[in-house]
Amino acid sequence: MDQARTTISKIFNGEPRSYTRFNLTQNMEGDNSHVEMKLSSDMDDEVEANGVGENINQHNHPYYPSKLNQRSPKTVCGYVIGILFLFVIGYLIGYLSNRSTDKTEIKSDCPVFNEIAPVKAEAVYSLDWSDLRALLKKKLTTDNINSNLNASHQAGSTGDEALANKIMGKFKTFGMSTWTDEHYVNVHEPGSSNNQVLFRGNVVGTTEGYLAYSALKTVQGAALYAHYGRAEDFRRLQEQNVDINGKVVLVRAGLLSYAEKVANAASLDASAVLIYPDPVNYNIKEDTALFGHVHLGTGDPYTPGFPSFNHTQFPPAQSSGLPSIPAQTITIRQATEIMSDGMLRDTMYKLGDDGDNITVEVKNVLIQKKIHNVFGVIKGYMDTDRYMVIGAQRDAWGPGYARSTVGTSLLVELARTVTDMIKNDGFKPKRSIIFASWSAGEFGSVGATEWLEGYLTSLNLKMFSYVSLDEVISGFDTFKAAASPLLYELLESTMKQVLYHKQYPYKKHYFFFPHRMEPMGLSHSAYPFQTFSGIPSLSFRFASSTKSYPFGTIEDTDQNLERYTSYNTLKLAKTAGEVVGLVTLRLVHDHLLKLNVAKYTSVIRNYVSQIRSKVESRQMSGRLPSTVTMQWLLSAQGSYDRAASALVSAIRNSDLDDMEQCRTINNRIMRVEGSFLSPYVSPRESLFRHILLGSGSHTLAALVDHLEAIKGGLESADIDQFKNQFALATWTIQGCANALAGEVWDMDNEI
Repeated sequence: MDQARTTISKIFNGEPRSYTRFNLTQNMEGDNSHVEMKLSSDMDDEVEANGVGENINQHNHPYYPSKLNQRSPKTVCGYVIGILFLFVIGYLIGYLSNRSTDKTEIKSDCPVFNEIAPVKAEAVYSLDWSDLRALLKKKLTTDNINSNLNASHQAGSTGDEALANKIMGKFKTFGMSTWTDEHYVNVHEPGSSNNQVLFRGNVVGTTEGYLAYSALKTVQGAALYAHYGRAEDFRRLQEQNVDINGKVVLVRAGLLSYAEKVANAASLDASAVLIYPDPVNYNIKEDTALFGHVHLGTGDPYTPGFPSFNHTQFPPAQSSGLPSIPAQTITIRQATEIMSDGMLRDTMYKLGDDGDNITVEVKNVLIQKKIHNVFGVIKGYMDTDRYMVIGAQRDAWGPGYARSTVGTSLLVELARTVTDMIKNDGFKPKRSIIFASWSAGEFGSVGATEWLEGYLTSLNLKMFSYVSLDEVISGFDTFKAAASPLLYELLESTMKQVLYHKQYPYKKHYFFFPHRMEPMGLSHSAYPFQTFSGIPSLSFRFASSTKSYPFGTIEDTDQNLERYTSYNTLKLAKTAGEVVGLVTLRLVHDHLLKLNVAKYTSVIRNYVSQIRSKVESRQMSGRLPSTVTMQWLLSAQGSYDRAASALVSAIRNSDLDDMEQCRTINNRIMRVEGSFLSPYVSPRESLFRHILLGSGSHTLAALVDHLEAIKGGLESADIDQFKNQFALATWTIQGCANALAGEVWDMDNEI
């Protein structure tokens, strides 16, 4: 086209014309074609014949055409035809060139300059929530649960290891990634000669039952009945001027852990503790023995705060939660011999006389056992490094059907159900799910706690929830749950979806859900996750409202459990599986974690209100100096309130399809529970560091108790110590509020 324009310009400008030659080179479909065209007009021939070209070469001055050079109509017509010809040729070449380029594939190494919009992280689309709920209910079946039921075995036994391998094989069959966690832990077992209890010099019988981690010694003292062995029970005895020092205390099983009963007695210098199952609470045979442990803590008490890996070499140590006095379980028959001459249910529960001497001999043996925790993981499709854990105790003392068999069966069935939903139904969890089978749970969540101690530094940064399957069924007519306040709302909505279904036969028993919550304590296997690792945890159970289930006895069998559940064990197991399944799916399906940070507001406010009332009362009575001010604790409470409200507002105003923004918000939510762990106490000395749900002098509950001690002028009252703990607890709450609030540049003089 350029050549055509040049020719036109020459014609109309009267420029000298010459023989014109130009090349057209075009790459068509990858082939090189060289086209050469020569153009000559009639006028060119005439010019050469008349010697015009010669004159041009001979004269240096400009050439001016004369009248003889004027173009005739025939010549002009020839030029026009030539121009049109050139135009058509150029157009055809250009058209073919563009068409060829469109068909040619652009090679990857050729730079392409396009305006590229910023890439926005897209969500991994999964099934709708209603579809997920229906799938879970359909795939979780009683037949599968029943087929998974296996006998439990004592921790560290060959049977325990074989069961662990079987569970791992199941996980592999489901297509899960698996691994194990090996520990060498210290446990108590009965010695070569049985423990004994003598009353008035006579042996009242030996028992197969025992309490692991009891002090190993022989003591004697006068008998003293102390009801359930709670702190208030001992306080009533003191109010009656009963001297507890040196007494052998008899207490009922139930309401709190064996370890807490023994610790309460030891704190008042009792010489020993005997624990028995009272017929008022238990429906068991008179000679049925009890098993348990009395370590006021969890995990291996001889590796406190650190994992019991075989390659770990630490100097000898032991937990401060080990009791200093012996403790032993006795049967109903033995308790009857000590407390009366008739049936125990007819006994008036006399306190005991000075002449009613009891001798307690505890001869347990401390041995080391190798245990295995077994894991399988379903990896998330987006936030793979964020995970929740579902766990169940695998071992048991005796048959352990309700203690561990049902939970282990549910663990395997839930793993099968979720993997099936992923393989066959298109479910894509955004976050990962770990299924864990623990060993040595009977000795105080030993396997689980050792795992937590081994990976403490990373778990509360990546693990956002724990759900326990231990003891989920021991009856049918009542429901109890213990959980982090962050999980209250999710649990309540889940229970409504499951229990209030028209097909559920026992829904009338489960109304007024908030009243079904109970404090999480040592008796809950989720306790170390919640209070040691700062991970929002959940433990729940369907139970009997009349009699305590015989956990830790040889009567924990499938036949007994059927009687306690009115022969609906499998149906209740499926219901429990649906509860755990729906909680799990909610936590890994939604863009934002279903953890309500605002729920801790009322918990903090309740404690602050109690402390404020007692501080002002002690100051008015002159027992506490006026320099102790509530200003900073109230400020910390307000900071948490504002941070929680700000996060709720941020969620409301956020684009929940923006995955990066959701991850940022989830990170703030995940910081909350871990931030309630006091950074001012050592996990080796105070394992349960959570200031709201844990135990120890660093907790807000301990501050309330300390104020009571100050009021009574007790020896345990120490105003300087109280002021120190008061300040540290205040800054722990403020630190949690700061972590929840966001980044440091978003806080202007918030401290």
